[in-house]
Amino acid sequence: MTEWVAGEIVDRIDWTANLASITVRAPLPPYKAGQFVRLGLDLGGERQGRPFSFVNAPNGDRHEFYFIKVEGGVFSSALHAKRPGDALWVDRQPNGFFTLDEVPPGEVLWLFATGTAIGPFLSILQTPEPWRRFKSVVLCHAVRHAVELSYGQQLRNLQQHYPRQFIFIPFTSQERVPYAMNGRIPAAIANGQLEARTGLKLEAATAQTMICGNPKMVVDTSDILKSRGLQKNLRRKPGQITVERYWDI
Repeated sequence: MTEWVAGEIVDRIDWTANLASITVRAPLPPYKAGQFVRLGLDLGGERQGRPFSFVNAPNGDRHEFYFIKVEGGVFSSALHAKRPGDALWVDRQPNGFFTLDEVPPGEVLWLFATGTAIGPFLSILQTPEPWRRFKSVVLCHAVRHAVELSYGQQLRNLQQHYPRQFIFIPFTSQERVPYAMNGRIPAAIANGQLEARTGLKLEAATAQTMICGNPKMVVDTSDILKSRGLQKNLRRKPGQITVERYWDI
């Protein structure tokens, strides 16, 4: 049974008309970068909850979440209407296994995200672990339009702090901009353009991959990686492909 604790929105960023980040103050037990928690709202006489990944590094009592207002979505619309000072509920127990302690050793960590699914990767990248464990870290973030490429300053800070390790590759599918790759992540892997852009090989011998986003991207990217000899990462049989089914949780 869900144990809800009271939370308060203490900050908010509107990236676009439909994309927003909120920071919620709430007492939670320790959690890991990459995990998620359910946020709750009282709607229509009942409490409803939805899972959201933490964007922040896992410390303190302030927790950041990045989300999109879905057209016709009752919960996301209600959440999007919230402002600093407003109350909501937070599930006291964070969950999820999309964390680096579930990822085997490797030389290059490839992170593939679409839309708001960049959230757990931002949390992971704010911890020491990826920089201690991997020689290179590549974050690919795919959106439709360039305006949806949020958290630019945070990503620039990471590039400045880890100039020899961190590579950020933005993708836009519905418009062409000079600084982003055009199209979809799996296509850029299949045709070799992503490796050419990064100067790194995406191969089983050196790579660990984490994939989070819409189901089509997750499936297509996984299939391309498997065709290259990478295998799904399981506790009983470690591999190179770790997946979060972001739309399904």
